[in-house]
Amino acid sequence: MPQEIKIAMLGARGVGKTSFLTAMYEQFESTIGQTNLQLTPDLKSAAVLQERLGELKSLTDNFEATGGIQSTETSRSFIFDLGKKGTKPSLRLHFQDFPGEYLNSEATDQNREFVKNLLTESVAVLVAIDAPALMEANGKWHENINRPQQITHLFQSVYQDLKSPRLVILAPIRCEKYLQDATSASALLKRVKDKYANLINLFNSEALLPWVASVVTPIQTVGTVVFSYIEVVDNKPHFYFHKTSHDAEYSPQDSEQPLRYLLRFALKLQIERRNWTWGPYSPIRVWLGLDSSLKEAASQSTNGCKLNWGFTVLQGEKWLNVG
Repeated sequence: MPQEIKIAMLGARGVGKTSFLTAMYEQFESTIGQTNLQLTPDLKSAAVLQERLGELKSLTDNFEATGGIQSTETSRSFIFDLGKKGTKPSLRLHFQDFPGEYLNSEATDQNREFVKNLLTESVAVLVAIDAPALMEANGKWHENINRPQQITHLFQSVYQDLKSPRLVILAPIRCEKYLQDATSASALLKRVKDKYANLINLFNSEALLPWVASVVTPIQTVGTVVFSYIEVVDNKPHFYFHKTSHDAEYSPQDSEQPLRYLLRFALKLQIERRNWTWGPYSPIRVWLGLDSSLKEAASQSTNGCKLNWGFTVLQGEKWLNVG
């Protein structure tokens, strides 16, 4: 059994988390996979990702983004084994999602406890941001869809008295329209910083600054679609997109970037492990068995971490600097 790393996924229902994981898996071979690593989903994850891939590749010229795969009413896991090609995997990446209802006022105490435990046990958290909701109509639908304050309050309740590092990835999804040029990419990054200022300030507090690394990694989930317009029905927004051309094919961009940062973070912790004492219940300990092939691949992958065109390290560079 490979060592397991938990990555919590936060984001609204339908924001595109499954599409992101599909794109990450699809792009892996042409990016990090060139380092002689292979990423293998378990059978259940593979089935869901294959369904979603089929949907993404068959998008019509004009469509509404509804989240694709029907939302689950229970927590859902996506499991990927990572290792050298042709050998047994050495690391298991366990992406854990949960229904948005777990954060609603009607959620049970058990639901809330599940979320708190997930964030406590997860070394990394990926905050999926619906980019059109963030950017369009002057951000009118951002609070309703992305729920930044609720996410901030969740981190406030969990990230207390940290004694080991965490990685938080802010990942705007469906960013095709907002990465057309340097100006639009800069505007996207500025809006993320503005609208998530409370969360960023929390991480930058005296108690958390030494422990939390945070990055922004915008993702073009399909690569050949752009936001078109919003139709409001019964005070509920419907976001429509169109393909860049009739025969444009599925071509996601930068979906591997969060994984690159995860490996970069892992390598840094591997390097630092001898310099301090780990608590007996620290989830960080799962990183400490990286084999040589994974270390080498992680080292190579750091060269591909983007730091411009909307990508940035907000804080915690010491946990990402492996030079």
